[in-house]
Amino acid sequence: MKIYQMPDALANKIAAGEVVERPASVVKELVENSIDANSTWIKVEVAEAGLDTIKITDNGEGMSEEDCERAFLRHATSKIQNETDLFHVRTLGFRGEALASIAAVSRLKIKTSTGEKAGSTIELEGGKLVQKERSDARQGTEITVQDLFYNTPARLKYMKTIHTELGHITDVLNRMALSHPNIRFEITHNGKMLFQSSGRGDLLQIIAQVYGMSVAKKMIAVSHETLDFNIKGYIAKPEITRASRNYISTIINGRFVRSIPLNKAITNGYHTLLPIGRQPLVILSIEMDPILLDVNVHPAKLEVRFSKEKELYEAVETTIKDAFRQRSLIPEAQMPKKSQESSVQHTLHFDDREEKRADAKEDLSSTSLFDPVPDETVPDPFYEAQQKALESVQEDTGSFIEKKTVDIETNQENNVYHERIPVLYPIGQHHGTYILAQNEKGLYIIDQHAAQERIKYEFFRDKLGEVTNEVQELLIPLTFDFSKQEALMIEQYQEELKKVGLFFESFGEQTFIIRSHPQWFPKGFEEETIREIVDQVMEEGKVSIQKIREEAAILMSCKRSIKANHFLNSDDMFRLLEDLRKSTDPFTCPHGRPIIVHFSGYEMEKMFKRVM
Repeated sequence: MKIYQMPDALANKIAAGEVVERPASVVKELVENSIDANSTWIKVEVAEAGLDTIKITDNGEGMSEEDCERAFLRHATSKIQNETDLFHVRTLGFRGEALASIAAVSRLKIKTSTGEKAGSTIELEGGKLVQKERSDARQGTEITVQDLFYNTPARLKYMKTIHTELGHITDVLNRMALSHPNIRFEITHNGKMLFQSSGRGDLLQIIAQVYGMSVAKKMIAVSHETLDFNIKGYIAKPEITRASRNYISTIINGRFVRSIPLNKAITNGYHTLLPIGRQPLVILSIEMDPILLDVNVHPAKLEVRFSKEKELYEAVETTIKDAFRQRSLIPEAQMPKKSQESSVQHTLHFDDREEKRADAKEDLSSTSLFDPVPDETVPDPFYEAQQKALESVQEDTGSFIEKKTVDIETNQENNVYHERIPVLYPIGQHHGTYILAQNEKGLYIIDQHAAQERIKYEFFRDKLGEVTNEVQELLIPLTFDFSKQEALMIEQYQEELKKVGLFFESFGEQTFIIRSHPQWFPKGFEEETIREIVDQVMEEGKVSIQKIREEAAILMSCKRSIKANHFLNSDDMFRLLEDLRKSTDPFTCPHGRPIIVHFSGYEMEKMFKRVM
């Protein structure tokens, strides 16, 4: 006989390999049980990153003596009784695997009571009951896990350093606190307090504790409700970015989950507001009917499936886009967070040329903002060009602003738009690259190339979206050489490519020709656009016209925008700023780089030590 049934002890150890990956997995499962028990206070104590001891104490409902013993049997659960319950899960735990799996690879002690009468204490080693006794009647549960993996030493060699394992534990508990701000969490390591939340339900306060006050100040509250989904949470302004997606927390019915499509919907909501390769910081809590959710697809219940995923992703994307459309997203320039002496040295450092210019200024109060600074000793390579650019506004600053104010009022009567950027009055350029502007709120620095990229991108995006599916016949066909894999993909997806107006004719083993292409292809970028379509087919197995047009608009806007070291006169600068104000998203270029930075009057005064 080759097939036989494994003993329970071995089966539990195998299950533990799926559920108990590391100490953080134990913390997650036990804290989830405490949450399911309606606890309002949960204390987590770990020693040596949990490899020595993990102790979880709560004030939840507790268990009776009979339930306490039964809880450590494999697949013992109070959450589901039949198949119907499996598709209406509202609790974090439900399989009945966690306690049995944890007990199988540790020495475990549990003390619990419902508060009505004396509680019970039991101890297990390797999943076997070794001791049982009565305990006090304090309502709640206390579980102590010691010597994790003591009987599976091969697992221990896969554990990382204490610092790494502790990092995984704190990450789990941070997300628990973000998911349940109404629960008071206390976390200690080797007796030292690491984290403590109030349990008052203030999510923004938890964000400040987890990510810092400076991040919390730049979070935007979001809320959106559809027939199927209730979305709430906080999203960071686009200026707050991270290198990985680990700072995106998606919480479904109180459960932290990982979902690549959901993360993509979130980043789509930040469309063109994020620099390439950067990720946002987001905490979104989504409530839905459990029937729309399958949580039984991952041993650790970290992944889920949605039955109305398209509707959910659209709702998430809309929630984020709507939040940004209602706000100004101009980042504030701030002093470096250093000592007072260090700030002066690094921020207010002058070279010899600047000192000589400062000495040459006799009375700034009587000098026009556009008057040149006397400089006879040290030539400035940008000085002459800068003065030519400002000749048209040499007469008088006041009349210039008055004239432009009249223009603004006239424009606003004819074309009303939501003012997300205030009226800005240009006062000059820096190195022919950055426009310096001001108003009553302070000083603004604008990247002229990024600004025009945004303006032209939105123009081309709208124009490309208006075109028909007519094709342009070519006098001379375009010839393309592809790799073997690309050639096979083109053959496979011929029908999809034809639907978007591309007819690839074989011209050899790996060579194709194109005799026509859609008229909307940007002039001068036809070959690049076709290559982009082929790359998209290779990556996704389909063609998205919307995405291709988007990429084409970005490409055209970049190629046709003014570059650095290009000097503008005052009217050009003002016109550029006004066009930027009329943009839908005037804060970043299509690649996500910031366009404008604001120095408030207060920040300027701090830099020059007028206020302390």
